[in-house]
Amino acid sequence: MSFYRNAVWFVKGMQEYTKSGYEAAAKHFAPADLDVNLSGRSFMVTGANSGIGKATAQEIAKRGGTVHMICRNKGRAETAKDEIVAQSKNENVHVHIVDMSSVRQVWEFAQNFSQNNKLHVLINNAGCMVNQRELTEEGLEKNFATNTLGTYILTTALIPAMKKVEDPRVITVSSGGMLTQKLNVDDLQSEKGTFDGTMTYAQNKRQQVILTERWASQHKEIHFSSMHPGWADTPAVQSSMPSFHAKMQSKLRTEAMGADTVVWLAVSAAAIKQPSGLFFQDRKPVATHLPLASSRSSPQEEEKLLAVLEEFAQSFKP
Repeated sequence: MSFYRNAVWFVKGMQEYTKSGYEAAAKHFAPADLDVNLSGRSFMVTGANSGIGKATAQEIAKRGGTVHMICRNKGRAETAKDEIVAQSKNENVHVHIVDMSSVRQVWEFAQNFSQNNKLHVLINNAGCMVNQRELTEEGLEKNFATNTLGTYILTTALIPAMKKVEDPRVITVSSGGMLTQKLNVDDLQSEKGTFDGTMTYAQNKRQQVILTERWASQHKEIHFSSMHPGWADTPAVQSSMPSFHAKMQSKLRTEAMGADTVVWLAVSAAAIKQPSGLFFQDRKPVATHLPLASSRSSPQEEEKLLAVLEEFAQSFKP
């Protein structure tokens, strides 16, 4: 990881990714953008039982949308659902138990869901940062399986169904941490060198941004976007980055602040006036590379990423 990229990114983060950064940006938000009735529209939110995913599901439910919560833990999911229903007075909230790191589970769920449900908006929010190299039961590195391959399979499996509805959208919750990474398509499962969970996570988030750009060019009928929620005080940050959380706690955004741009991208008319495939921060498209950071990948490297992911996906397809 480049020292220059890290240093520039951290300075940028202190200015923009904190609670004060959000408050400064929010002065320019149009409140009417989120004044919408979502009755009749169906939303899927992965990782919806806590943090930004739960906050997003709650805001959509408040506006009358049907919410499909994709969660790994049944107990926590049901508790979160009950809270969302109680606060939103919307009964159209459904829990689906899926482990996004289990490739076969993701495939089976997506195929069954497409046969029985309509979907207007997919929000790829689920993610993990495992700090020791760990393999899933399918033999895949866990961060890669969850953040990249799981997201790839769920999205591509649902695209055909989404092309049949009006105003379909896909939003992927990435991270500004990806600015520190150049795509490394030759080590997707972090097998070389010393394992670094934070760097692996950032690499996965770079991959998600590239996937979003590629999907946008391939599927014109759907509006794709990726985004950075800022540095938010979520359970995932507390557990995966305890020292960062301890030092930055007073400066971190609330979960609702982190979810704001996700909700805006998912529901507002303003969002789809932007070109498909962009990376957003606080309701605005922003650059996907730091100045002079040498983090751009070649078209050939990006093609290889898609080819490898498709090969993995097909090898696990039921």
